[in-house]
Amino acid sequence: MNTRRLTRALASVLALASTSVLASGLSPKQLAGPPEEFAGMQPADPARAAVISKSALIPLEFNVGKSGVPTWSGRLPVENGRARFLLLAEPGSEPSVRLRHPNGGAWQSAKSLARSARPDRLALEGSAVPGQYYDFEGLGEGDWSLELTAKDATAPAFLLIEGNADLELVSYLSHRQHKVGVTQQVVAMLAESQDEAPAELGVGELSKASLRLTSPAGMVRTLPMFDDGLNGDAAAGDGIYGARFEVPEAGKWTAQVLIEGQDKSGRSLLRSAEHIVPVTDQAISLRGAPQVAKSAGGRFAISLPVQAAKAASHVRTYAEVWGRDVAGNALPVAWIGGMSELVDGALSLGLDQRWIAKAGAQGPFELRNLRIEDADHFIPLLQSDALPLPLPASRIKAAVDLAIDESMRMGPRPASLLDASKGTGSRLLLVHGYCSTAVWPTSNFSNASTFLDANQNRSHDQFARLIRDYGATWNSFGVVAHSQGGAAALHLYTYYWSGLDKAGSGRLIQSVGTPYQGTNLAGVIAAIGGFFGVQCGSNDNMTYSGASAWLSGIPSWARSKVNYYTTGFRSTYWWVNDYCNFAADLVLSDPEDGTTEKAYGQLSGASNRGHTSGQCHVTGMRDPAQYLDSSRNSTMNSNAAR
Repeated sequence: MNTRRLTRALASVLALASTSVLASGLSPKQLAGPPEEFAGMQPADPARAAVISKSALIPLEFNVGKSGVPTWSGRLPVENGRARFLLLAEPGSEPSVRLRHPNGGAWQSAKSLARSARPDRLALEGSAVPGQYYDFEGLGEGDWSLELTAKDATAPAFLLIEGNADLELVSYLSHRQHKVGVTQQVVAMLAESQDEAPAELGVGELSKASLRLTSPAGMVRTLPMFDDGLNGDAAAGDGIYGARFEVPEAGKWTAQVLIEGQDKSGRSLLRSAEHIVPVTDQAISLRGAPQVAKSAGGRFAISLPVQAAKAASHVRTYAEVWGRDVAGNALPVAWIGGMSELVDGALSLGLDQRWIAKAGAQGPFELRNLRIEDADHFIPLLQSDALPLPLPASRIKAAVDLAIDESMRMGPRPASLLDASKGTGSRLLLVHGYCSTAVWPTSNFSNASTFLDANQNRSHDQFARLIRDYGATWNSFGVVAHSQGGAAALHLYTYYWSGLDKAGSGRLIQSVGTPYQGTNLAGVIAAIGGFFGVQCGSNDNMTYSGASAWLSGIPSWARSKVNYYTTGFRSTYWWVNDYCNFAADLVLSDPEDGTTEKAYGQLSGASNRGHTSGQCHVTGMRDPAQYLDSSRNSTMNSNAAR
């Protein structure tokens, strides 16, 4: 086949692919950005998305002795004269708890010793596990003996113990290649809490470290962790522990690090860190070099021929286009990417020729740092350092001062979006969060409708497309969102054409309490949820590592359309322990709203509209729910784009 016939044939294939995408309703944007954005679009260092834990989640395994009574014995390290813990168990099956002083003496009932003992629950919005909360004040420091007696040895139970926040466990998975057959590795260490990041090592000593793995089928096994320089840790004897493990089946695994040790003063400590490990059996491989054809509007249509096994309908792509300057030196042109549907054995990308003109580049061209990820968990399915990119000659002259417009960044708007008859009028969509129901008081908003996907667990991508489909009733819309709904709205605006792109002036996306960088509660709920039948299950996108992987594909121009608010509990007196939720306070770092920590509710590149004290994440916590603030709701209503 000659070059001209090949070009015509390729153009036909790409046209069919484009038609298929529109017919399927995916309607993805063809994203692009300048070389200045390369650094911000790279996968984050796993260590920067580490779980930082001041608490220990202890799985309780009861032994039945000669007496026939199921018991568990352990210890409660009291590091600073006070102690708090949550006993997680189904109502009616709660074990009884006894304590004994480090110096010995008689056993005493935990309820008789506690300053406060009351029912509580550990919750991530609608996903909740019941428990009994204990708060002790004025206990002698040291290792108190702890004994629990259960009614049923088979009933699941966990003990969540708070430690001193000045000394934390830092743990992370060293890569995100979460694929069947790929060896995983977890790293853990102790560090003193810092304002910026916990970084100072050598502040304590670990006497025992283990990794508790739970498979998608619920099978549990425990592996030792080593400080030998051979298991993903840095060097032998440096206080950093590591473990490797295999994942032979796809699904959601949990990996829990459990450590025992002493601080630098010799006081005992317990800590744990919980990780969700989403594992895929999807596989994609290249089966040839990229092919390119000119398409309408001065664009290049780039086709990546691939072989896919168990691939989903679409994937997230990213690649950098590089050319040469007049001296023949490598010259960055632009990054391209977005969501791409697999059609006829190929993935498609788009490139506006004006990026080449703006860079003043000439051939030969390359695609560098190509990565293809699944759309729900952003697990790399294919990576390539460099591929030849046979771009046809461009007649556009170099224009370094060329202004970047929407079509360069997002591709051409589909005809369906340009059709003014699609949908009627404009609207403000009120969006809830993960595993939730409608939360926004509609009386605080005008020209608004409530999006409802009640009590569901969705990835950001699934959530985003549901918002898009609901919003298609109207010609244009803006969003006011709570919790995960804010991340889903940002995901929608970034990757898919929708009524958001036709909204008028004003704040396009406004959110309250969104954990843009994740929440530690997601991992803790995942570690125990399978044992209690938690309604909504675990959500990797809301963990620190999952959020980090998601954010690595969200460009600055999309983030700039977000206006966000954070809240936290109201502090009363410095000597009083304040909280939104007792249980969440054992896990999260202050200030927090019972689900989202202020530090992890930040979104770089967006507009931070402020932090309010005295408001919690949802109804039922100590302070009023953040979405009931009529003054802020009025402000969001009047400033919203529609």
